[in-house]
Amino acid sequence: MGKESIHTEKAPAAVGPYSQGVKVGDMVFVSGQMPVDSKTGEIVEGDITAKAEKCMENVLAILAEAGMTADNIVKATIFLTDLGDFGQVNEVYASFFKDSYPARSCVEVSRLPKDVTVEIEVIASK
Repeated sequence: MGKESIHTEKAPAAVGPYSQGVKVGDMVFVSGQMPVDSKTGEIVEGDITAKAEKCMENVLAILAEAGMTADNIVKATIFLTDLGDFGQVNEVYASFFKDSYPARSCVEVSRLPKDVTVEIEVIASK
C-alpha cells in the first residue's frame, strides 16, 4: 500500500520537510494546521474563535483535495497554548460536525510554531 502526498493551494504550504496531508489507502493524515491564511501566509487576526475556525478551514481544504469532508474525520488532536481557551475552541470545533463527532484529544502545550495559540491535526477515513 503506497502513500500519496496531498497538496492544495487552499491551505497554507508546508513550512518544513512535511506534507499538508498524506493518503494511505482509505485514510488521510492531515498535518497540524495553524490559523494561517493560505493567500497571505499571515496568521489571521482576531480572537481564539477566529483562529480555531481558520485551523478547521485549513484542515477541511486539505481533506477536500483528497475527496473527503468533516464527516470522514475519525480522530482529531487540538493543541492549545492556554487550556483556558478550551470552551471557545470546543464550540467552534463542534460547529464543523453534523451528527457524530470523531474521537479527539486536546492538550495544552508550552509553545507552537509561529507562536500561534492553536493548532489542529486530524486523521480521516473513507
